[in-house]
Amino acid sequence: MTLDKIQIGKKARIISVAGEEKLRCHLLDMGLIPHTEVLVCKTAPLGDPIEISLRGYTMTIRKDDASKIEVRPEGEV
Repeated sequence: MTLDKIQIGKKARIISVAGEEKLRCHLLDMGLIPHTEVLVCKTAPLGDPIEISLRGYTMTIRKDDASKIEVRPEGEV
């Protein structure tokens, strides 16, 4: 499952980050690294971008970029 598919208010753990090298490095630099727990806080009125909380701060990310982040929803093994 990818980050853009997680429902508002749900937590997930990052498994991997894909995408072209420049985008992938940018996402990793922002703290979106494997094994990090993220919480989907809310979405913009039209659904894009989404606001997520991780590592003690919140950030917004476009759904297109979020679709490149593979996650495991909380509670799944």
